[in-house]
Amino acid sequence: MGLRRNVMANILKVQATPVAVKRVDDHDFISLTDIAKRRDADSPADIVKNCLRSRSTIEFLGLWEQLNNLDFNPVEFDQFKNRAAANRFVLSPIYARSVARGRRRNCRAG
Repeated sequence: MGLRRNVMANILKVQATPVAVKRVDDHDFISLTDIAKRRDADSPADIVKNCLRSRSTIEFLGLWEQLNNLDFNPVEFDQFKNRAAANRFVLSPIYARSVARGRRRNCRAG
């Protein structure tokens, strides 16, 4: 039997830009793609990818996971963070989450 989730979606206007907000149970999720469209309407995915690969974002994600994730693997995350310094490195949200949880084997990053 699967978990039943209470899902509700809304749209916020931020500086005249519509931004989707999705509530799942008691957690709100905002659309990074919608926010990035304000900067580059033609290629918002590129804005998100560049933001995700910055060292400060990766360090923030590591700290967040360390504080909020009992399964966080700091040794594996440090190895991942060192690889992130390469210019060819691309981070997907799924890969970042799997590394933080110590399940890197299931995903790949460039």
